Amino acid sequence: MEAIQTQRGPKFFVDIEGTLHTWEKDTITTEEIILLGGWDPSLGAIEIDKDNNERTLRPGEVIDLKPGQGFSKKI
Repeated sequence: MEAIQTQRGPKFFVDIEGTLHTWEKDTITTEEIILLGGWDPSLGAIEIDKDNNERTLRPGEVIDLKPGQGFSKKI
């Protein structure tokens, strides 16, 4: 009989407009960010890095989560 591993990897926190959401993966898509933020998908999303630089995210983009990173809806 094989052992079943139940230990999970690290839990991440995703900062969306100042609200921290727990996240199980080390990546997140633009659409997952929009869903967590509860936004209208037509607005899109931006990434804000630790130096406060903003970048518009493309639909379907996969983002590697990093410390000091946050997300906001595009206005």
